Amino acid sequence: MTDAAPTRDAPWPVATLSGKLKDWIDRLGMVWVEGEITQWGVSGGNVYGKLKDLEADATISFTMWSSVRAKLSEQFKQGDHAVLLVKPSWWVKGGSLSMQVYDMKHVGLGDLLERLEKLRRQLAAEGLFEPSRKRALPFLPGVVGLITGRDSDAEKDVLRNARLRWPAVEFRIEYATVQGDRTPVEVARAIRHLDTDPSVEVIIVARGGGDFQNLLGFSDERVVRAAAEATTPIVSAIGHEADRPLLDDVADLRASTPTDAAKRVIPDVTEELARVDSVRARLGMRLASILTRERDRIGHLRMRPVLADGAWIVDRRAEELTRWVARGSELVERQVERQTSRIGELRGHLRALSPQATLDRGYAIVQGSDGHVVRGPLGAPEGADLVVTLAEGTIGARSMGAVAAGSTPHAPDEPVGDAE
Repeated sequence: MTDAAPTRDAPWPVATLSGKLKDWIDRLGMVWVEGEITQWGVSGGNVYGKLKDLEADATISFTMWSSVRAKLSEQFKQGDHAVLLVKPSWWVKGGSLSMQVYDMKHVGLGDLLERLEKLRRQLAAEGLFEPSRKRALPFLPGVVGLITGRDSDAEKDVLRNARLRWPAVEFRIEYATVQGDRTPVEVARAIRHLDTDPSVEVIIVARGGGDFQNLLGFSDERVVRAAAEATTPIVSAIGHEADRPLLDDVADLRASTPTDAAKRVIPDVTEELARVDSVRARLGMRLASILTRERDRIGHLRMRPVLADGAWIVDRRAEELTRWVARGSELVERQVERQTSRIGELRGHLRALSPQATLDRGYAIVQGSDGHVVRGPLGAPEGADLVVTLAEGTIGARSMGAVAAGSTPHAPDEPVGDAE
């Protein structure tokens, strides 16, 4: 190897150039580099991948031995945003540059978790996670809205399990990016679009799980608020138990997997028919039991003596009526006798006080011609016409004036006046 500058007449051998490149690259040492993993392949425990610049169109290849991979505390895959500690290495014999990885970490994971927790507290303070906001799912939705990735396993799982349970169910499918920067915008737009469809009764947002960073789109505030504002019940079926996205908290129902979402939203037609048959059988048995019991009760009532022969009711009342009629007649007769006796007594008293009784004893009433009763000689002067009322009639008379006591006014056979 020579240090002289190469010329056309004295060029460097390939080995010299390659060796100098190796020396220069080796002096660079280890460096941290940031990018997106666009390729991640494992062979024999070693990793062979590619790292792409986040903004510019630049990509490098890297290699990580199995011994280094075993020391990593995090799991990585294609699509992750990471920083790598690499040492550039030039292969003299092949003339190729490689990046040997000695350490690897996700980029900004702590910052992401901090921002996510801050957003979680903010939304919780607004009441978006309150159980009282959760709406009940319809028993049998006629149309189900589905938001998922195009041709994804989540879509196939939901459709297959739903149609196995209820073949007549219909779906309105909105495809959206379920990983990456476009996820929040497309998922939020799909939620609002399905929510405006009056035929859609429930919306399922499905994704087949994934790494925490791949699910960040479902914790985006735009997606969470779109779900909270929707009037249609939302089912979150992201399928990630640990580090669950915020969509799970604001959704009306959280399903562990897309398959679980289909089972929770769509009832099983076989189970429902069996349940209907069971209820119908129980109702029939209950009704038969009630009818039998009431029939027996009626039979027992009809067997009672009071209902076996109803004539006793009329007979008893007839006897009572006869007694009351006899009693009434007796009371009336007694009252009549009592009042008859009373009338006789009153008649006797009346007769005793009557002037006629006095006349019957031989007395008479003397009246003047003007009808006044003569009470003494002055009331009937001599020659005055008089009317004498006797017990059996009246006679006319003429007064002879006052007569001395004990004297006889005229002979017994001498007429005094004309009898009327």
